[in-house]
Amino acid sequence: MASTEKPKPRPIIRIGIFLIVHSFLVSVVCCTAAVLALLLLPLLANKTYVSENALMPGSASPMMTDQDVSGASRFINELTTLKSNSQRSSIEIPRLIALHMANLGGQVSYHNFQNHPNKFHPLHFFTSPNAESNRVNQSCEQHATNTVGIIRAPRGDGKESIVLVTPYNPVNLTQNEATSLGIAYSVFSLLTRVTWLAKDIIWLAADSRFGQYNSVSAWLKDYHTPSFGGIVNLHRDMCHNSNDVHESKLDMIIETQVSDTLKRAGTMTAALVIKVANAGDAGGKDVLNVYAEASNGQMPNLDLINVVSYLAVHGQGFRVQVEKLVSLLDARWLNFIGEVFETVGKVSRSLNPQWKFGISVNEYVEGSATLFSSLYNQALGVPTGSHGAFRDYQIDAITMEISSKLFSTNKGRQTEILFRSGRLIEGVIRSVNNLLEKFHQSFFLYLLTSSNKFVSVGVYMIAFLLLVAPLPVLAASLFSDANKSENNEQFKSWKWVYPTKTVFLVHLWGAIVSLLPYLIYQIPVSQPTSRLLIWASVSVFILTVLGSFFKALSIHWALLKSVTVSAAFIGLCLMSVINFATAEIGALLLVPTCLMVKPFRVARKIQSALNLGLLVVGFPGVTFFLVKSVFEFEKGFSLAEFWYWVESLWAWNSATYIYICMVHLPCWVLCVYILLHTC
Repeated sequence: MASTEKPKPRPIIRIGIFLIVHSFLVSVVCCTAAVLALLLLPLLANKTYVSENALMPGSASPMMTDQDVSGASRFINELTTLKSNSQRSSIEIPRLIALHMANLGGQVSYHNFQNHPNKFHPLHFFTSPNAESNRVNQSCEQHATNTVGIIRAPRGDGKESIVLVTPYNPVNLTQNEATSLGIAYSVFSLLTRVTWLAKDIIWLAADSRFGQYNSVSAWLKDYHTPSFGGIVNLHRDMCHNSNDVHESKLDMIIETQVSDTLKRAGTMTAALVIKVANAGDAGGKDVLNVYAEASNGQMPNLDLINVVSYLAVHGQGFRVQVEKLVSLLDARWLNFIGEVFETVGKVSRSLNPQWKFGISVNEYVEGSATLFSSLYNQALGVPTGSHGAFRDYQIDAITMEISSKLFSTNKGRQTEILFRSGRLIEGVIRSVNNLLEKFHQSFFLYLLTSSNKFVSVGVYMIAFLLLVAPLPVLAASLFSDANKSENNEQFKSWKWVYPTKTVFLVHLWGAIVSLLPYLIYQIPVSQPTSRLLIWASVSVFILTVLGSFFKALSIHWALLKSVTVSAAFIGLCLMSVINFATAEIGALLLVPTCLMVKPFRVARKIQSALNLGLLVVGFPGVTFFLVKSVFEFEKGFSLAEFWYWVESLWAWNSATYIYICMVHLPCWVLCVYILLHTC
């Protein structure tokens, strides 16, 4: 007779069965490895390098002369004098900037816009914060004017451009803002004379009285929107005044030609936002702070940062810095981890000198502080400067903040800063000018550990994958165990549909919670604490109504946890596509809770206490205050601060807000329901 022996399952199936059977061990190993992988990121950081050979930073000698710098100094003096002597500085300063732009040979135009405060609107959530029409009737007090100067490239065809942005407040012009305008003036003066320019240069003197981001965003929106007859002059007609910039235009010098029509150049290749900081560095070198994070974790191509860093350090002697969490520099636990890795590195090198594993304690601590700052800023989803407005149009941009000692009181230092900063920007523009296409060679997904070290997505995604890997394994294990339980008849039917309905309803509740602020803003309540309490009360009421429906269903906690874990896995994976940093931090908070939660039992005191602790820490409000306390962002705790934080997330259309309301909070509620489950 023929053998009736069953064929062995395929190796992949046997591996899957093995993982499901040993799901607890898999969860422990993966979570431990994920935390270790995160702690190892500063050691695994690579040195930055310029990927695009065409950039060739520093290959050409700077051409900026004393003539350009002296002209910039006179320009700064005119600005400060005008600001101190004129009561109409908000009109006279843009006029003066336009006059100098035109005298240098640029094509000058005014861009009129009106302030539109960021408001939560569910239909505009995934658009830019300034996406609403600029043509809403507002008072003339909300009116502002950007000044735009364009240099047409002698070797170009007008299809590409590079943007220089100098934010300033004409109502209250500071010395730092005047200096940043002077730096841009010196570069603009030089570029009107060079013959090598192949891309148009746009100098945007952004009127930032309503915010630096709003002025740049409004200009970009109008720049990329086709305009037809009469539209660009709408604001001028609305705010017709004898003292207006446009009415005073005829009183200017004859050779100054300023257009009311928005002038355009080619497609923007890159943008540099130039700022000057108040305080200098305590050390001997001047400091260049680089800010790169844009909305929803978007970053410019790493080559742009590399070029700026290389030219600043090797060309002009700046010390380049990126933002770091200063509170972590003195953290004892982080110093202890650094000492452990330093010791391991010494031991490994003693065994084999070719092994280069290891890092000094100071380098590890500073790298970790910078890494966590980069991770936090990307996860927050709020731009760290007006450069973020360019990333909404897929334009690579950074903010260059120059910090120097005593430049405001020492004319010699001011001249030196103008000279060195101008040459730095000249070098960056010359490198970008060499490109025949947009930035694409280097990384777009990365975390910085210093100005010259980074962690690519191929490295830091390992920690996320290790964190979420146990979730599908645990879901399969719970479902399998539930089918093998004593009450077997209960699970042979379609009982898994009931927990799926429950999970779906809770996530639907999360979607409703995310839309409630729009309705709350229709209520005439001004206090943030009152709005937060209304939001919480209505959310709890809706959840209570849904909870009465849950009790009518006979749901086994294992099946409910299986579906909950699956929903958390799907939500985290989807979030990783939108904002990887948010998914990384969310997984650190959500995955341990989902893995460990079980119904509360008096006999399991330690496990129940641990579950309660994880649920408390995992609640968004508690997490917010814990992060503030641990990292010492600000002192003081109040419900209003949490409301302002949430308000900033939806005002900036941060996907983190959607994640919290539609993934994290529903899964947290389901974990609480599992903890309180009695059957």
